[in-house]
Amino acid sequence: MPSFFQFTQGTESRVRVNNSDSSPLLGRYRAVLPQQRGPRRKTSQLGLLANSGRGSVHVGYGALLVSDSDDDDDEDEENGDIEDGLNAWQRWWQRWIMDLWVNPRQAAVRRVVGKWYMRYGFLVFLPAALTVAWCSLPFPQYSIPEEGDDDDHLHAPEDKTPGHGKARVLVNFWFFVFVYYGLYNVTALFWITKIFNLYSLNWWPSSLGFPLTVSIIAMLSVAGPIPIYYIDKTRFLTIHNTSWISWTFLIMALPVAIAFLILRNNERHLGLRNSLSETQRIFTSSWWTSDTETFARRDRRRAPVTDDLFDPTIAPSGGLARPRGRSARTRWFPASFVRFLWFCVALFIGLMAYVLGEAYAELYLRTLPHDSWETVVYVYGWVVTVHLLDALTGWVLGIREGERVGSYPLSWVFKLYFMLTYQTYVRALYARLRSPKQFVILQILSSARLVVLTPIMMTSLFHRILTILGLTTLSFGTYQKLQTRNVFIRFLAENASMATFLGSILVLHFGPNKDVYPYFAFDKSSDSGDDYDFDMTFWASGVTWACELVASLVVRGLISFFFKVDVGLEGRMDLAVWPELLPTSVAATLHVLQNMLFSIVRLRFKT
Repeated sequence: MPSFFQFTQGTESRVRVNNSDSSPLLGRYRAVLPQQRGPRRKTSQLGLLANSGRGSVHVGYGALLVSDSDDDDDEDEENGDIEDGLNAWQRWWQRWIMDLWVNPRQAAVRRVVGKWYMRYGFLVFLPAALTVAWCSLPFPQYSIPEEGDDDDHLHAPEDKTPGHGKARVLVNFWFFVFVYYGLYNVTALFWITKIFNLYSLNWWPSSLGFPLTVSIIAMLSVAGPIPIYYIDKTRFLTIHNTSWISWTFLIMALPVAIAFLILRNNERHLGLRNSLSETQRIFTSSWWTSDTETFARRDRRRAPVTDDLFDPTIAPSGGLARPRGRSARTRWFPASFVRFLWFCVALFIGLMAYVLGEAYAELYLRTLPHDSWETVVYVYGWVVTVHLLDALTGWVLGIREGERVGSYPLSWVFKLYFMLTYQTYVRALYARLRSPKQFVILQILSSARLVVLTPIMMTSLFHRILTILGLTTLSFGTYQKLQTRNVFIRFLAENASMATFLGSILVLHFGPNKDVYPYFAFDKSSDSGDDYDFDMTFWASGVTWACELVASLVVRGLISFFFKVDVGLEGRMDLAVWPELLPTSVAATLHVLQNMLFSIVRLRFKT
């Protein structure tokens, strides 16, 4: 059985250079100019580092790409030799599937992100198009029985009309489970898998391999709800979107649980798991205690072990002496295992953000209509909530080695995840704004916050204030790099969410699934007692998108003018240095965009 996504924890490539306080440590890479390794055959900058990296926060960070051009040349030549023996279909599969999505290669990803239309085509329009295509798959639909029908009580909606509207049709349960919901869960599993790839750890058992393990979980994801549907006492759960979302939450938690059990089985949580050789035992207390186990290699970030750890005479609270090995087992957890626990915490916060967003949106929709002030309070209440969760996750992940997880690429993806989560719920809100005035107020607040506050937050004075208040321990260079990265990620989130929103309301308002998504029906007699017009929503949202593009260009220009930093270049370099970021970002975007639409589908099934 072949095994995909071959990653092993702790094998990430590193650049061996002297550390410098002026150069930030980004994940497992230090942003300084590496040592030259000899004369170059040629220079291949691929449009990423024009003018020797000018426009980057750190030239040394960009120099990573230039210094590795020899390796890239070798990689390109190796790929060329391999592709020479393949037919046209095999070459296409290797270049556009394997090298970009399954086992990303730097040369292949650099080739893609070096062209702006391909970069935004992959990161923005590809997940948007896949999401729109997914929600437009025509449901088999049936008329709702008249009141008093014998079977109507099995499908009766809630007493209070939900925020996404009353059900207008019955849908086929099997189509929903195996096609619509099945694709939704496959995307969720793909996202979790790519997150583990960034963490450099396989979550599936090596004895089963990835294809078999993920197939079993995918089958479980669609088989689990079937008994609930066929049991009369539990069938009512199937009409609640929250029930399906909760089941997906459990499915997404399975890879985390499996990885935890694998580490436990391999005793990765223990410091004593390797046998000592006879020579090694001479230099340890095991020579006279007959203990054949030893500590795994200590991580340099761990505090020194106290002497009493090796004292065989120390007794536990019960008064009986215990072997040294058992004492050490209970006193020492390897840094790699602690790092994994922090990684699980970050995943849990990310998954819970979606559940909280669902509840927040439902609260707003059940209390419609709202005036402009209430709309602003709702939007910015959600903004504060998302940013707090984002800040907590960012602290858990860290970006410096030794800081809990300590992974810059993971912090990159989770920043995108939370930015998209915020944006998608704001987009869904646009379908219930009652006048162009409300669009204008929200856009003025959003654009002003971006254009005015972002450059201010990038100044050394603002960084110094945060340092004095104890809100950051980063150097100014690292802090400025992160702020620039966040602007690039916001640009991706805004465009992907808006492209999906406009595309989805078109296909759902005029397409065959209009009655499955009453939220986008825009009927004159709406359930909330207020009118929401399709034309106003579509064109006002389009104007809002144009304003967001202008605001993004303005803030990029201000950053370039005042700080001599190119936002686009920073984003391209991140994607090129860490090629796994490309498929992981696309998976995260697709998953969050699907969440936006799944939360408003109206489910009543025909028996």
